[in-house]
Amino acid sequence: MEHEIGSHHLAHFAGLTFNMDTLQMTWISMAIVIILAVLATRNLQLIPGRWQNFLEMIITALLDQIDGTMGPKGRKMAPLIITLFLFLVVSNEMGLIPGLTSPTNDINTTLGLALMVLVLVHVLGMINIGPIKYLKHFFEPYKVFVIINVIEELAKPITLSFRLFGNILAGEVLLLILGMLVPYVIPTAWLAFSVFVGVVQAFIFTMLSMSYLANSIGKDH
Repeated sequence: MEHEIGSHHLAHFAGLTFNMDTLQMTWISMAIVIILAVLATRNLQLIPGRWQNFLEMIITALLDQIDGTMGPKGRKMAPLIITLFLFLVVSNEMGLIPGLTSPTNDINTTLGLALMVLVLVHVLGMINIGPIKYLKHFFEPYKVFVIINVIEELAKPITLSFRLFGNILAGEVLLLILGMLVPYVIPTAWLAFSVFVGVVQAFIFTMLSMSYLANSIGKDH
């Protein structure tokens, strides 16, 4: 069964409710990232053209950030970090295209990504540092601090997801309102600013993810 509430199409299956707009835009974003990856690596040249050079600049900048934040061991996480950044950039900008919406304007998407990062942080922490040693740091410097440390860990996915969700949703809503109240000039200027905000928010989410992952691979801070 499927029906529409406002601009969202909801589908019910097995007692669960799905936002079909978010699901469709998520799959489209993933397809765009895959297509970009294929096009970027299909005809690699020793002397890169404009497209290859542009993508190489992005990858090089991200690798520098990974090395600086996570250390040499961070290169193992480079495919995940780069893919996450590209997916967020594409997803954030989808809502700026007429008729489309950003999957990141749905808290379910951003919270899912944040939980993925935090679960990976703890799994890698126990693998690389050791389960006992990793869990022990929650009780340091004093056992009573375990409550504070647990609250801090629970707050990470919440702040990480709500920051991205709030910025993208607010930008799209304001763009629609400006389009109705003051057509053309102001919405166009805000559209350009929204493109910039989408990239910045993707970068912030990725950088925070790297800082969390740095602790789980044994890099001292």
